[in-house]
Amino acid sequence: MSEPIRTAVMGASGRMGQMLVAAVDANPRVVLSGVTERAGHAWIGRDLGECMGGAARGIIVADDPLDVFASAQAVLEFTAPAATVAHAELAAQARAAFIVGTTGLTDEDIARLEAASRHAPIVRAGNFSLGVNLLTVLTRKVAAALDEDYDIEIIEMHHRYKVDAPSGTALMLGEAAAAGRGVALADVSDRGRDGMTGARKPGDIGFAALRGGDVIGEHEVIFAGAGERIALRHSASDRQLFARGAVRAAIWAFHQKPGTYDMLDVLGLGS
Repeated sequence: MSEPIRTAVMGASGRMGQMLVAAVDANPRVVLSGVTERAGHAWIGRDLGECMGGAARGIIVADDPLDVFASAQAVLEFTAPAATVAHAELAAQARAAFIVGTTGLTDEDIARLEAASRHAPIVRAGNFSLGVNLLTVLTRKVAAALDEDYDIEIIEMHHRYKVDAPSGTALMLGEAAAAGRGVALADVSDRGRDGMTGARKPGDIGFAALRGGDVIGEHEVIFAGAGERIALRHSASDRQLFARGAVRAAIWAFHQKPGTYDMLDVLGLGS
């Protein structure tokens, strides 16, 4: 068996960060090589194991990602857009596989990730679960099979603390639906209706974002035609599935050439 892939986690104190640490620990094909937190965080300079309520493990939480990237072969990134873009440049310098689950990225952010991918393999996905990525494939196929007589609406619900909307997964599904119809999502996206909006524009892809409670993630794609509706739905009940998917992506990306990839590539579902 080959040596486990040295894998770092950015933003280790957060809920997702701690799940990523646990997922790395659970997979014998990877080993945790380092973790970071933002400058001034209470975990900085302390042992990660003790910070997480366990025994010391010899990994000190750092606020300077440079050293962490220098010793990593893969990096798991589920933080904020500004940090993600900065870390992508470090991944390019280190030639480390860079796994991005950060949402809320702008077109400019994505362009900078694309630039970094010329030097490192980057896997970016709005969702790392197998089920959601299967849903993405189905959405694209159904959208391709139905014409504009079927209106497309995407509904998502998450916990009350989620800060971006629509969710990255909803946008991923929207991109799949748009691709199925051969259009650009930016040209047909309808993300807000309030007041006298007028009739629905044919061909638009609508989004509705619901927030409340502790909902992990629910997504539904509705194709509404005259006299019938087709609904594709996914519901997540365990956040750890996203962390496991990210680790799977890191293992896959470690063996790839520089470039931009997504979870469909990782799962062998890409076109």
